[in-house]
Amino acid sequence: MFGKTTKLSRRLVLSMAAAAVSVGMAMPLSSVSAADMEKIHFLIPGGAGGGWDGTARGTGEALTKSGLLGSASFENMSGGGGGKAIAHLIETAERQGDTLMVNSTPIVIRSLTKVFPQSFRDLVPVAGVIGDYAAFVVPADSKYKSFSEVVTDFKADPKSVKIAGGSARGSMDHLVAAQAFKAAGGDPKAVKYIPYDAGGKAMAGLLSGETALLSTGLSEALELERSGQVRILAMTGANRIDDAPEIPTLTEQGIDATFVNWRGFFAAPGTSKEKVAAYNATLEKMYDTPEWETVRSRNGWVEVFQPADVFYTFLEEQEGIIGNLMKELGFL
Repeated sequence: MFGKTTKLSRRLVLSMAAAAVSVGMAMPLSSVSAADMEKIHFLIPGGAGGGWDGTARGTGEALTKSGLLGSASFENMSGGGGGKAIAHLIETAERQGDTLMVNSTPIVIRSLTKVFPQSFRDLVPVAGVIGDYAAFVVPADSKYKSFSEVVTDFKADPKSVKIAGGSARGSMDHLVAAQAFKAAGGDPKAVKYIPYDAGGKAMAGLLSGETALLSTGLSEALELERSGQVRILAMTGANRIDDAPEIPTLTEQGIDATFVNWRGFFAAPGTSKEKVAAYNATLEKMYDTPEWETVRSRNGWVEVFQPADVFYTFLEEQEGIIGNLMKELGFL
């Protein structure tokens, strides 16, 4: 992973070409004492070692070591693309008063594609906590020196630009690429996306010449770049980050597209506004602790704090934007 990243505004809301929005629904964070948070049980919809697992365990580590939380427990519940854990949280809501389930952008995508019948509306969105931008990567010896050059070739012959991703068609890697080319004036349906079943295999496909471009997360891309085998042409943040100031954004190359793969937490249906406010107060205080900085820098996370009301609005925006794009691409 990469080192210390830029600390973004803790009210910053990012989505694919969506502006920041704020609303004043939540009770003031200052009215809740973080000392009230005695325990949290983290429900993780995937296996050990994944992004959800790391986010939950890292957050629990920072909260307990900093003294903001009395104790943390963790439960991995894989299955159904995250749907098994969501259904469990809903079905057992009455005894899940101290449970937070971690999730990310796929809860929106998989709900839209009916991988599972629930959506974020069936839960109680608590907070967006971290984010990872997307990035576009080429081999170190690629002829492309900028993403704008890729766009030129794509417009001339879309089939000439094969794009690798570490997940299936219609997934996040695919949608981010389609959004970028659409914003550049190209036809998103014409994107030649080559799916691989893991990031490592997608990287191998790129280096072997099977594809010209790799769509992946920025944190992963930075790690790959350090190997000297690849170069990053663009990232999807609104601004460059301090730890990699040489990497341009899409927007500064004339492409109006931004994206962040958020990760955040949800509570069981019926969780009170007071409990949600207590969670928000505790999480916000966590950002100022050295224990959190240790976890964050170790994982290369970007801070994108979205308290409950802002988080809910963001999810609605992202659902609309991703849904429209998926309809245009024929996935819905």
